[in-house]
Amino acid sequence: MINRTLSDRYTIMESIGTGGMAYVYRAYDEILDRSVAVKMLRDDVVAHNDDFRDFIARFRMEAQSVAKLSHPNIVTMYDVGHDGDIDYIVMEYVDGETLKKKIDRGGALSEKEALRIAREIAEALEHAHENRLVHCDIKPHNILITNTGRVKVTDFGIAQAATSTAKHTNVGFIMGSAPYLSPEQARGQVADARSDLYSLGIVLYEMLTGRVPFGGQDPVTVAMKQIQEMPIPPSSLQKSISPLAEAVVMKALEKAPSNRYQTMSEMIVDLKAAESLHMEDGRSQSDAECPTILLPRITDEQLEENSPTRTEMRKGGSGKKGGKKKWGIAVVAVLIVSFLLGSFLAYGKFWSTEDVVVPNVVGKTMDDAKHILSENKLRVSVTEQFDDNVIEGVVISQTPDANSHVKEDRTITIYVSKGEEVIVVPDVRTLALREAELTLRNAGFIIGRIEEVNDKTVPNNTVIDQNPRSPAQIKKTQKIDLIVCRIEKMVELPDFTGSRLSSVKKQLSDLNLKEGKITEVAGTKSKGTIVRQSPEAGTEVKEGSAVNFTVSKGPVDRKAETIQFKVPKGSSKQLVQIVVTDESGRDTIYERTHKSGDRINKRVVGYGNVRVQIYVDGALVEEEYL
Repeated sequence: MINRTLSDRYTIMESIGTGGMAYVYRAYDEILDRSVAVKMLRDDVVAHNDDFRDFIARFRMEAQSVAKLSHPNIVTMYDVGHDGDIDYIVMEYVDGETLKKKIDRGGALSEKEALRIAREIAEALEHAHENRLVHCDIKPHNILITNTGRVKVTDFGIAQAATSTAKHTNVGFIMGSAPYLSPEQARGQVADARSDLYSLGIVLYEMLTGRVPFGGQDPVTVAMKQIQEMPIPPSSLQKSISPLAEAVVMKALEKAPSNRYQTMSEMIVDLKAAESLHMEDGRSQSDAECPTILLPRITDEQLEENSPTRTEMRKGGSGKKGGKKKWGIAVVAVLIVSFLLGSFLAYGKFWSTEDVVVPNVVGKTMDDAKHILSENKLRVSVTEQFDDNVIEGVVISQTPDANSHVKEDRTITIYVSKGEEVIVVPDVRTLALREAELTLRNAGFIIGRIEEVNDKTVPNNTVIDQNPRSPAQIKKTQKIDLIVCRIEKMVELPDFTGSRLSSVKKQLSDLNLKEGKITEVAGTKSKGTIVRQSPEAGTEVKEGSAVNFTVSKGPVDRKAETIQFKVPKGSSKQLVQIVVTDESGRDTIYERTHKSGDRINKRVVGYGNVRVQIYVDGALVEEEYL
């Protein structure tokens, strides 16, 4: 697919990912001059689907429905297309990595970062749910983290289309990723917003601990655990996890949808409360890749056969009802303690009746904001982030909002500007100009002046130097100037006369020449035939130069007549000019000095409406039409 152009617009540049359902490429949008991500269905997925036409139709329909979503934490859908046997969708290109890669690289995230990422995912899903769209395949592999740390949820279209199709074309199967599948999805039941909520709970669990709660030798085993088993509390794996963060995870992972949060909005409230604790992170290993695949639906017979009681009987054991009961009591105790501790830390003195009106500190310096909030008996949590429009050290926004009524000692989060982001300039020397421009634009920089030099030691159109050079650190809005090798090649013009204009366009392209001005004239040649060219044949011109053509309009009436004229009395030397105007234009066909009384015989040929004018010493003395 590399270098292939889809629909005469999207040129495939490189492969950036392969999932269970699709291939993903970085492509160049020829029309809007930007990098995009192009996702196309895998050949084996379509080939093994009994009703591939229905599958593709649902794929397009779901992709188009996702295009209606507009949220800063959702990858923007640009286009849906078809080229030959390829169906594809075009999306925003995100320069960064998946959440899965981030966990694989460093293990468990800090609690502060994990909660922030989970909240941004939840806010994206909240927007999708408000538009009646359920993701159905939330997992770290479908969460992109930009180089600036922003969360981008992707794979709405394919996940939703695959889920819908599975219900119609793969009886007894479900589509999803077993480690992140909700119990109702594993049973083959219809997924709703609470199913996404469960999957987000799994993702938060993995961010906090570095591993998913349920593993197994095969996807079916994992799916059955999603239905039957309760997860080990995250704090058993990471001691530093706060009770409030753990309570959020455990509530999201309730087996019965009615026992979970009922909306993303409810979960967001608790995530924000837990964020204010700012606990430190722990580290551990994460699990392997997890493709979206077809899984057999878990039946009641399988659940009965693999129930803990029957398993113990097969092993000769006596069961562990007492242990399960004790474990259940422990979970309840953890939740109660979590609620009390969370209420105390996040919401202030819950036994107090003192209300505080939150002051407005937006636009204040960080120190002033802290002082104002402290004076109003409120705690302060500071989150720093880059902002191109707010100077460094000034508050961008706050949570809760100004004029809200809260209990004293409530934690107020203020978001403080780190100023305009300063990043490392990429090294684009030795790259082709177009690739260099794409690299710089994708990094957020502006292309400045492009200087061309003739250097035969390097390939033509290659970037020789840049200013500033890598690894300089500059603001994104700063321009980067480039010096590019442009070797001037000379081309000898062939004789195009007599050829049809339509047939020489390919020849011009092969010679790296451009079509210039086209003038139509009347004549005897067939329509579209070149009768003149400028510059003339044999002339040497630079590559990229334009060639102008005069082409025939096609045959018209030809008129011919001999004009007789007697030079009038006057000076001994009089300048006589005969000018003919016809369909091909105006032309002086006779120009000579005569004495008085001389007789002139001149044959005139013209096309269409022919006018003949005779001038003596610049004055019109005779005019007629043939």
